[in-house]
This record gives sequence, C-alpha cells and structure tokens, in this order.
Amino acid sequence: MCPVTKGAKHGPAPIPEEGKWVKAKEIKDISGLTHGVGWCAPQQGACKLTLNVKNGIIEEALVETLGCSGMTHSAAMAAEVLSGKTLLEALNSDLVCDAINTAMRELFLQIVYGRTQTAFSENGLPVGAGLEDLGKGLRSQVGTMYSTKEKGVRYLEMAEGYVLEIGLDKNSEVIGYKYVHIGKMMEAIRKGMDPKEALEKNTGTYGRFNEAVKKINPRHE
Repeated sequence: MCPVTKGAKHGPAPIPEEGKWVKAKEIKDISGLTHGVGWCAPQQGACKLTLNVKNGIIEEALVETLGCSGMTHSAAMAAEVLSGKTLLEALNSDLVCDAINTAMRELFLQIVYGRTQTAFSENGLPVGAGLEDLGKGLRSQVGTMYSTKEKGVRYLEMAEGYVLEIGLDKNSEVIGYKYVHIGKMMEAIRKGMDPKEALEKNTGTYGRFNEAVKKINPRHE
C-alpha cells in the first residue's frame, strides 16, 4: 500500500494538574490527589480509595472500606501494595479485593483526565494530607441508619460518632440524638484519662435532643 504522510501534529489536550496545565504523554507526567469509589461483584461491600500521586508515583494511599469484614483485611494488604508504585503499576496490580480494584480503576480515570481534588491547587497537597479527611481520632466518616416500615428509623452512627440515644417528640418523631465521639474518647484514654471521664467528656447531643419527650437506645429499643 502507498504510504501517506501524516500532516497533523495534534498533541494531547492539556489537563489541569496541581495548578499547571500539563500535556500528559507518560505516566510520570501525572500528579494529583483524588478519590475513587469501588464496589465488589455482589455489591456487598464498598471502598473509598484516596491516592496522592507525584510525578506518576503513588506517595500516599488511604483505603477506607464498608460493609464487608474480609475487605478490611484486603485493605491492609492493598495499602502496603499501593505506596511506591506508579499509577499504571497500581492499576494493573491485584489489590486483593474486587471493590478496591474497582476504586483504583475509577480513580485512575479521574486522575489521568485531570479531574482531581488538587487540579487547580499550586503544588498540590503534601504527603499526609489524606489523613486530614479523617479528622480528630483518625476514623472514617461513617453513617449507619436502619429502618423498617413497622418500627421506623434508627440512627446508629453519624459523622459526630456512635449514637447512644435518639430523642423523640410527642409524635414519636426524631428531633435529635446523643452520641459519643469514639476517636476522641480513645485518644483521651490512651493519654491516661479515666475511661468513664473520657466517655463523659466526649459525649454530646445534636438537634433538640434535650427537648425530647422520649429517649430510646436505637440498638435495643
């Protein structure tokens, strides 16, 4: 066949990376911090994966899992596997769990297209920034709610912490809750505070809990 010369020299479109516009041609051209969410085949469990990538290398990894006990052990292995790998290596590594592998895929798509949390942040975020998402006590933000048609709703865990009681008004509608911040409580105990005092100091209420006509333990009542 007769060769035809390629006339156009159309390079890659620039993507935003840590405050710069980058024409990415190789994995080492990729930088950014972002998150990916994945799920396993039976959709029993899910994973939120946070990676901080600098020049194509994963410098920081945060693996958060939900809904599957085995996945927590998979996350422990995945966290060791991820750091130090290139983004492409990580994409093609067995990260032990379906959900973590899926999260890696979704995160890869975002990061190579410039859809990162640090897209327009000059120099991105330093290593260690991933832990800031966890807040004091370094615990994942978890919400756990349960309800039935017959008995209604039960708040079990909120962003503030483990729910001890939910407050109801005269119509038996939820108007607030009492919680304990487990992370802060454990930190206080580790620093020598009496456990009972630590529990009291890290217990709080939300909403109009103090106006409640009835207060119930959501796990037993």
